[in-house]
Amino acid sequence: MSQTMKPVTAAAKLGIYLPAAPEEFQTTPLTRAELDALRADPPAWLTELRRNGPFPKEVMAQKLGISRSGLVRGGITEALTADQIGELIADPPEWLVRERETHRKVLEEEARLKSEQSR
Repeated sequence: MSQTMKPVTAAAKLGIYLPAAPEEFQTTPLTRAELDALRADPPAWLTELRRNGPFPKEVMAQKLGISRSGLVRGGITEALTADQIGELIADPPEWLVRERETHRKVLEEEARLKSEQSR
């Protein structure tokens, strides 16, 4: 018998927002083979979600160039679509500019510390 994973785990591994997935995906555990099959030959709904969203927090933060905590500080509580993210990028509000700068500094500091540790 193959091990199964919860839909929330499968959604995270696929980088999709679970509530936007079809009902069957949301309620049915998947095996590793089924997950691999979805990755190898994604159905239309999966391709659409990956392209246009709505996206999970991790993906939204990456697309905006900020941390997940930055999303919270910016008041983003709902999943955003590609169009909504595009609007934020095109005309960034003050909180987004500030969070990008904060995120950039954190990444620089992490790189500096990693470099020191490898000496």
